[in-house]
Amino acid sequence: MPPFLPSRRAVLALIASATALPALAADPALLNVSYDVARELYKQINPAFVASWKAKTGQAVTVNQSHGGSSKQIGAVIAGLEADVVTMNQATDVDQLAEKGLTPADWRSRFPNNAAPYSSTMLFLVRKGNPKGIKDWSDLARPGVQVIIPNPKVTGNGRYGYLAAWGSVIATGGSEAQAKELVTKIFSNVPVLDGGGRGATTTFTQRGIGDVLVTFEAEVELIENEFGKGQFEQVNPSISIETEAPVALVDKVAAKKGNAALAKAYLDFHWSPEAQEIIAKNNFRPRDPAVFKKNAVRFANIKLFTVDQTLGGWAKVSKTHFADGGTYDQVMAGIKR
Repeated sequence: MPPFLPSRRAVLALIASATALPALAADPALLNVSYDVARELYKQINPAFVASWKAKTGQAVTVNQSHGGSSKQIGAVIAGLEADVVTMNQATDVDQLAEKGLTPADWRSRFPNNAAPYSSTMLFLVRKGNPKGIKDWSDLARPGVQVIIPNPKVTGNGRYGYLAAWGSVIATGGSEAQAKELVTKIFSNVPVLDGGGRGATTTFTQRGIGDVLVTFEAEVELIENEFGKGQFEQVNPSISIETEAPVALVDKVAAKKGNAALAKAYLDFHWSPEAQEIIAKNNFRPRDPAVFKKNAVRFANIKLFTVDQTLGGWAKVSKTHFADGGTYDQVMAGIKR
């Protein structure tokens, strides 16, 4: 008996029915573009969110990360890096997205706490025994003290370090001229300006350059865990800046990728008790009062000031200090190398 051969009409019908079947949808994936120092934090927040979302919806999702100097990261998003969300360490970076129409101007009002699920502050890390006797901001201005701080032009870490030193004068009754004098002396002691907080940490810990590293409170334990306890010591200045870490939806990108609801749920998760506990365990200051109280021993008991309270807000700070020709440029131009 000859083999059965389907008719040409039957073959065409099979092809038509196959092409009519919907393609299996791939699991959705988010891209979170973030700043340098948040690497370890998101290694823990992301799987917690993925598990929570799976339990609630049955849907498997992936959260991808991109890290680097904060201003560089925002520049990449503006240039076309398709972030669904950004998680930064300063409001000015998110404001740049709003200026380009990638997120609304009122992005702060879309989430609690001005859209900042946690904060931190700037502290000092010195070498074992604190051989230079560093205790406060004024000690960073002394001759012979090498200070490691990243470039304030391209990284929030450096910007906050600069503003912490400046604000330490203003918040205690000093003048703008006195603040500029202190900051000029401090930056005269900076041997290299790295492009991110992690680069500055490498310069201090692995390259052995500098007497003091100005860094986020959250970085201290990470450095100890990576390089061994006992090699460095934490020094808490008498006063420092509160560094709020804002988050935002990149609406145009999330909508284009069909991720708008998922991206919002991901950022909302940052305020959940589970995420706030992860934030605290990574030595960032959680917004949940009960979680903060439970973990209070992790945080330096020092006086804090904010950009809004002491320095006139981010819009003023950006224009006065960090715009081309601003105070930071003036400080650097006046330093003799």
